[in-house]
Amino acid sequence: MTSWADFLAAEPVFAETVQKRFQLYKHHVLATVRKDGSPRVTGLEVDFRFGELWLGMMPNSRKAQDLHRDPRFAVQANPGPDDSMGGGDVRIGGRAVEETDPEVMARFTEEAKPPEPFHLFRVELGEVVQTYVEDEELVVRTWRPGGTVREQRRR
Repeated sequence: MTSWADFLAAEPVFAETVQKRFQLYKHHVLATVRKDGSPRVTGLEVDFRFGELWLGMMPNSRKAQDLHRDPRFAVQANPGPDDSMGGGDVRIGGRAVEETDPEVMARFTEEAKPPEPFHLFRVELGEVVQTYVEDEELVVRTWRPGGTVREQRRR
């Protein structure tokens, strides 16, 4: 398992860039896998807390049901209200593991004050990607557990 804290320790500058990009807006886009294998895309909030990246959602929502059945997901940061894409396009993929520890749930509830009841999933990182344009080049920065940030540039 690779936590947000692991990523932050391995690649602090990139992790902070990604976290700041997600924290610009409250709502983001989550992709999950439906029962029939097709994708489901829906909105949600993400939370960075206790060295983890969390996905919270309403009880028994379709996205929660999807994650219970198949924990693979991708979440993309909200691009913003205009076409500037300030900070680039940022997305994270991995596995979502439901948190059931009553102490962790209580601590999260006390600090984050989410609407209750709710499902809370801890993210196990599989990939972090930032895409942006610089000097008329497309820049793609990618990090995967056990590696370093790779950067590719294309004209």
